[in-house]
Order: sequence, then C-alpha cells, then structure tokens
Amino acid sequence: MRIYCIRLILIFEKIISFMKSRYIFSLVVLLCFQFGIAQQESNIFDQFESKFVEFDGYSINLEIKGEGDPIFFLPGGPGNSHDYMQGNFGQYYKTNRVVFFDWLGRGKSDDARNVSEYSVENDVEMIEKLRRHLNFEKISLVGHSYGTVPAQAYAIKYSDNIDKMVLINGFHSGAMWQANCDSYNHYAKTHFPEKWKQVDSLRALGYLSSEEPLKGIYGNFPTKYIYYHNTQLMQKSPKYKHRSWANDVYVSIIGKDGDFDVSGSMINQDFRKKLINVKAKTLIVAGRYDGVSTPEFAIQYKQFMPQAKFVMFEQSAHNPYLEEPDKFYKLFEEFMDID
Repeated sequence: MRIYCIRLILIFEKIISFMKSRYIFSLVVLLCFQFGIAQQESNIFDQFESKFVEFDGYSINLEIKGEGDPIFFLPGGPGNSHDYMQGNFGQYYKTNRVVFFDWLGRGKSDDARNVSEYSVENDVEMIEKLRRHLNFEKISLVGHSYGTVPAQAYAIKYSDNIDKMVLINGFHSGAMWQANCDSYNHYAKTHFPEKWKQVDSLRALGYLSSEEPLKGIYGNFPTKYIYYHNTQLMQKSPKYKHRSWANDVYVSIIGKDGDFDVSGSMINQDFRKKLINVKAKTLIVAGRYDGVSTPEFAIQYKQFMPQAKFVMFEQSAHNPYLEEPDKFYKLFEEFMDID
C-alpha cells in the first residue's frame, strides 16, 4: 500500500509539474503579448530618419514613422531634443503615425536669429504648423515635463484639432514652475547644506543660476528628486553625436535666474481656469516622489481638470515610464486605445 501511494504521489507530482510549466508558459506568452508594443527596440533610433521642413526661414528636424492615428511627442526642458522621447515611445510606430521633432534652437533644428524667438507661444505654433504641413485633421499630444506646457496651451487654443492628450509630470502654470523651484531649493538646502553654502556665497555675490560657476555647482546636486529608487537611471539616447540640450533656450523661456526666480515666457503661462474647457480626452500622470513637479501641485489638476483621468505613480519621481514601466505602458496603451 505504501509503495502504491508513493507511486501515486510521483504521478501527481509529474502532472502538477506539467500543468505548472504549461501555466507559466501561457502566462509568459500572455505578458509578452500584452506588453509587446511597449518593449523598446535596441536600435529604435535607427528606425527613424530626419526629414527637414522649412518654416519662416528655419530648418526644423522632423522624424516620422508608422501608420494610423498621429501622435506628437513633446520633450521637456525647455531645451531638450526629441531623442529621449523617441527612445521611450518610438516603438509605437507599429500601431500609430508617430511624430518626433526638434523645436527651434533644439536638437537638429536651426537656432533662432534672436533668442526672443524662444517662447512657449512659438512652440505651440510650431505644433500647429507641423499639423497643417502633414495634413492631419486631428492629432494626439504626449508631453513630458516642459512638453506638457505647450501641449496644454495647444489644447486650449486649438481645441478642435486635438483628439487625446497625455501629460506626464507636467506644469499647469508659471506659478507652479516657481513653486516647484522653491520646493527643490528647500530640498537641496536641507539635504546638502555643505554644497548649499557654496550656492549661498555665489548668490550673495550676485551670480545668477545661468552663470558660471553657480550654474555648474547647482547642476551637480544629486538627482534623487528625479529618480526615486535608482538615481543611476538614464534616459535612452542615440549613439550618434547630437545636441541633447540647448541652454540658451532654457534661459530664454524660464529666465536668466530661472532656478530661483522664474521669468521669461514661462511665468506668463496659467492654464488653471481654462483646463475645464479642454475637449481632448486627457490622461494626467504624476510621481509621488517627484521633486520637479511635486504632488502638492500636481494633484491640483483634479480640481482644475476634473474631466481628466489622473494617476499617481507611487514608486516614481519625475520619470515613471522608466521607474514603473510595466504599469506606465499598460496605462498608456489602454488610454490611447493601442492594441
């Protein structure tokens, strides 16, 4: 009887083991299918080609691929080139017509003849010029950080031309940008008092945040406010030589002392009272530990734009698509109706 029972147990173990393996295999297949689109290609930058278009005497870098409903991806900064958004969202050419471009003075696009041409308002108009140039009736906008600013301004001004909008760790006003600068400076001062003494000394001598040596010292503070868990995370970028940052654009739009006193074109932006009238289906993403777009102000979107879907990423800072990618891309694809 004992031998029979042992044999029976062994048979059941084999059956259970087989069933487990089949279950695990099916689960893996399901997950691969579910998140297949979100898997970034290692050579994603090689999938795109620059095709320059002329607007107002300037050559603007434009990179498009795919078929289907058009999505414009708007990078942050202001000063960033398009490449990091392409590195994280370029794979959606498999389901949509994806549009990446460099605003004036950024990336591969021409520099302005006068820095006064760098403004939120002109960035908004660039989106509309590209929409008309590409003959799209309606477009969707996906903005990250500063990219959410022209996205919102566009959705308000050109409400009939936009279908969906995704705002990732963004700003609803110049006042919010200033408040978040104040928040970060408090964080830096209280967590790194040794470094902050240098900042205080240079500020007392009249140095602005856009001037060396203050610019270099201020820029070398640890990035815990950008990434919650792993401060070594990096945005995806191409191997070829490129201009990923344009500081003159940042200074023009945010101000010469923008890390302390926001001015420029940004300080005049205030969408709070107008967001209630935005027609575009909207998803707003925030990070619980974001030190750039802090939750204190991010959750105000619930009041100013109650018709939008608001999601707080509890294990992320300023880049949830890098820190919680499975959750982020699942949410993104469901919202954008990407199969």
